[in-house]
Amino acid sequence: MTDTPGPSSRSAGSPPLRLLRVAVPSPLRRSFDYLPAETPGLELPAPGTRVRVPFGSGTRVGVVLEHVDHTPVPRQRLKRISQTLDSEPLLSAEHLVFLRWASDYFHHPIGEVVLGTLPSALRAGKPLPTSGEPRWRLTESGQGLPSEQFQRAPRQAAVRELLRGLPRGAGRGDLAGLDGAWRGALAAMCAKGWVEEFEAPGDAVAMVAGAPGGPLTTPNDEQRHAIETVYGARNRFQSFLLDGVTGSGKTEVYLALIERIVALGRQAMVLIPEIGLTPQIVTRLRERLSVPMAVLHSGLSDGERLQAWAAARDGRAAVVVGTRSAVFAPLARPGLFVVDEEHDSSFKQQEGFRYSARDLAIVRARQCAVPVLLGSATPSLESLHNIANGRHQGLRLSQRAQGALVPAVEVLDLRGQPFEDGISQKLANAIEQCLGVGEQVLLFVNRRGYAPILICHGCGWQADCSRCDAHMVYHRASGCLRCHHCAAEREVPATCPECGDSDLRALGLGTQRVAAALRERFPDARVERVDRDSTRRKGALQEVFDAIHSGSTNILVGTQMLAKGHHFPNVTLVGILDADGGLFGVDFRAAERMAQLLVQVAGRAGRGQRPGRVLIQTHHPDHPLLKVLVREGYRHFGAAALAERQQAALPPFTSLALLRAEAPQRDRAMGFLAEARACALHLGDNHVQALGPVPAPMERRAGRFRAQLLLQSDDRGPLHGLLLPWLEKLETLKSGRRVRWSLDVDPQEML
Repeated sequence: MTDTPGPSSRSAGSPPLRLLRVAVPSPLRRSFDYLPAETPGLELPAPGTRVRVPFGSGTRVGVVLEHVDHTPVPRQRLKRISQTLDSEPLLSAEHLVFLRWASDYFHHPIGEVVLGTLPSALRAGKPLPTSGEPRWRLTESGQGLPSEQFQRAPRQAAVRELLRGLPRGAGRGDLAGLDGAWRGALAAMCAKGWVEEFEAPGDAVAMVAGAPGGPLTTPNDEQRHAIETVYGARNRFQSFLLDGVTGSGKTEVYLALIERIVALGRQAMVLIPEIGLTPQIVTRLRERLSVPMAVLHSGLSDGERLQAWAAARDGRAAVVVGTRSAVFAPLARPGLFVVDEEHDSSFKQQEGFRYSARDLAIVRARQCAVPVLLGSATPSLESLHNIANGRHQGLRLSQRAQGALVPAVEVLDLRGQPFEDGISQKLANAIEQCLGVGEQVLLFVNRRGYAPILICHGCGWQADCSRCDAHMVYHRASGCLRCHHCAAEREVPATCPECGDSDLRALGLGTQRVAAALRERFPDARVERVDRDSTRRKGALQEVFDAIHSGSTNILVGTQMLAKGHHFPNVTLVGILDADGGLFGVDFRAAERMAQLLVQVAGRAGRGQRPGRVLIQTHHPDHPLLKVLVREGYRHFGAAALAERQQAALPPFTSLALLRAEAPQRDRAMGFLAEARACALHLGDNHVQALGPVPAPMERRAGRFRAQLLLQSDDRGPLHGLLLPWLEKLETLKSGRRVRWSLDVDPQEML
């Protein structure tokens, strides 16, 4: 039942079998062959069509990949498909080629790739919606009718009253709450011109009506050059890297290009790293363009996601904006792919299907023969290397837009200096000065909670997680200790569990602690906190950003959620409270990520007409990373870091694949990886090294022991040539059945 070439099941001289090769969601790394349904004269479902098939003891929804006339499966074992679910292919042949490439490159089961990229309703076999939900709203004449008009028509009066309270219109669900036969009343009001019916695809598809309302800006010379260069490649594939300092107007370049591409009748896809950036980019697009847009991210309901996916597929949405999973949305007329903040590690999926959305966007653009534009103020070292070797064409924005100045950066030496709750006196004075002139302040603390450590002052006991090699974080607001790795929680003890001492102290900084200290120190200021805890509620993040833009918030305290492309024109002071946390890391990418984070956070200052200032607190002011960033900037850091990577034979000069294993017992994980290493050495050659196995940097997590084996090669070809037969061998190992294991191609996290 595999798609592995093998002897045909039909005998010589017999007519060819008509078989369907189907992708079925399964951990098995293969597709499955089926006979067509037993209906005379019925055509075979085309590739890209969903079918329901018998699988194991039940049935599953699969997608037809291709038609074949041979199979290694004996004829008597072949089963027939149960049902064809689509009258026409759901996925185009070109999109299937893309999905199969992704499956092959990242070595993930094809069934999980194809079905996993569909909205949940389609995975369950439900039909594709043909249009949006019908809705009704009052017309201008209906709004102006006096109440007396409805004295003898109580049902129409009830409909009118409902519609008056719903300016965006009412759907069937809203109207179903009315008593009586509302359908007849609604039909009568539509016939009189008091109510109109319209199609609303839901919040996920923002139908923009009317003329663009935003102010048009004139691009500067660098922006104009970038726009014209990318637009010149509109009919062919070319990858571009827009390397622009923070606040240089990269979004304006995106908007101008999208506007031109949409005018040609094509679609544009914009990938962003975080859901929190969605409102900002959608608002800018609405101001600029009068076209339908689809939004795709994990914060949508199943219905919203289905509507947005369908609008992208059908071509009704001219622009598709989304986080990493949106890269799989089918497009009817692709014309441009944009990846904003391309350096961000959020574009790499870390669980299940471990793909890179940035890299897949480049692959899709090549397949569609259209340009792809990567943008960042701190490009990844891989992208800088691709410019050097000619794979990307570099575009540069060296100046901030609209005359804004690059903020002044100052390193504050904390050694021997008094500071309270993470805030030095010099930073406190700068905050007070900004508040005094009505400016806003942003303070960066890359740790949520109140404090990362709770310790007994009497005996030194620390609150550690019983399931992970990690401390439990103290959350004072909820009065609990929480592990940020396995989500385990417990109450804060009244006394030390070991010595009984009641002197338990919170050590270190978290966003809760800093925000609480600022409220005490600056009682007249409104302090807002932005982290995963404070923004769990839907719409909470947007409320915070609205308060910032309205000026009602004075001080913003947050994690790296604030570092990704947000525009706060009145923020003139950025304080980085603890730069030391990222200077010394076990991952070889730690220095690169810390440099990107520092530059991105610093770039939130002085984006308006007032000059900005950045204060970086550290106990290591002489660290070479800080020196290079402050004195010479990110470009010089990138050049130096690439030279170090080359000397150390690390990516992007080598290719990696990381095999991870975890089990309740340490020896099971290590034993499986030892066998895996022996298999790799047997199958491989001198072009691929097998390093390990070794325990993971955090060995125990959620009660399981973790270990890893690294495969490394100077050439991508030999590495991928080894992976397929290696994985087939690993699936046969008995030791592999006693552990959870996964393969990560081009890993971004070594933890």
